[in-house]
Amino acid sequence: MKQFDTPIAAFSHKRIDEQNGINLVEPFRHSYGACAILQCAGHQTSAQQYPSRQITFIVAFAPGGVADTLTRLIGKGLGERLQQPVVVENRGGAGGNIAAEVVAHANPDGYTLLATTTALAINQTLFVNKPFSASDFRTVAIVASSPEALVTSPTNPAYDLPTFMKVINRRTINLAIPGVGTGSHVVAEYFFKKLANVPVQPIPFQGGAPAINATIAGQVDLMATTLGGGAAAQIDGGKLKGIAIAAEKRATVTPNIKTYAEQGYPGFTAASWVGLFASTKTDPAILAKLNATVKKVINDPIVRKTLLSIGFDPIYQSPSEADAYFESEVAKWGDGQRVGAVDQLIYVPIAG
Repeated sequence: MKQFDTPIAAFSHKRIDEQNGINLVEPFRHSYGACAILQCAGHQTSAQQYPSRQITFIVAFAPGGVADTLTRLIGKGLGERLQQPVVVENRGGAGGNIAAEVVAHANPDGYTLLATTTALAINQTLFVNKPFSASDFRTVAIVASSPEALVTSPTNPAYDLPTFMKVINRRTINLAIPGVGTGSHVVAEYFFKKLANVPVQPIPFQGGAPAINATIAGQVDLMATTLGGGAAAQIDGGKLKGIAIAAEKRATVTPNIKTYAEQGYPGFTAASWVGLFASTKTDPAILAKLNATVKKVINDPIVRKTLLSIGFDPIYQSPSEADAYFESEVAKWGDGQRVGAVDQLIYVPIAG
């Protein structure tokens, strides 16, 4: 994303979004401390024995979306190499916070892991009143990233940003987003409200797949999404039309979509990632074992080819590199939030 070099106050809506269980309130920024690396006495499962049973990935978004798609791909390879079943459980809602709360309070034994997106970093400063913090997690691995994009229905006569603006003719844009406070949401609101100066009304969905379906059906004007969040495949199949991509150059998988820079917005780049996280109290040796196994999965030629074909760049980082990267993302998106996107939100914790 453009490095948010001009501080801008966030926007205030002061409304209740009952679907996501949150209140929109005035901006208020929290400080973020570095993730602590803690040793938990009396680990229930040693690294030598791990894993001895099923591993569960709690996915922070709906089935069929970007987090779900990549989690199932990585989970399959992980299970094969660890010789234990890997089960995927979708717990969408509240911009990824519901799943994060589940994992933050789970037994830190390495058997319950969070699969989420850039939303985890964004939510540290976006939401208040959370019963967990970014420091409650250790980064197992950041597995892949994909540039942000704007897509619309093929029935829309627009073929790029300038023609889209003409079609809209300054009216409020109905914008599908795959969850409140996601990277796609923050990037899109920043662009339309602060760079393009065009009114926009985000329409939140509980994941990328339902948002894509609404866009294909023409129920919204536009969708903000990662290119790899199912959009690339739908564009290739003629069910979606790409308007812009927030990358330095056009993507190989969608060569006809112009970058923001090509359309008059130089330097505007942004990408979202998918990562795996565990409780910060998890045995570091277990985290290292998971990280090393994820590396093998990512380096598998078939997995790499699959990721690239759907618009994702594979990533491998050591545990310390992954933790450092996540901390830098928390800081970056906190800055981005301050300069132009969405209100701070109050998170209503899940019952029980």
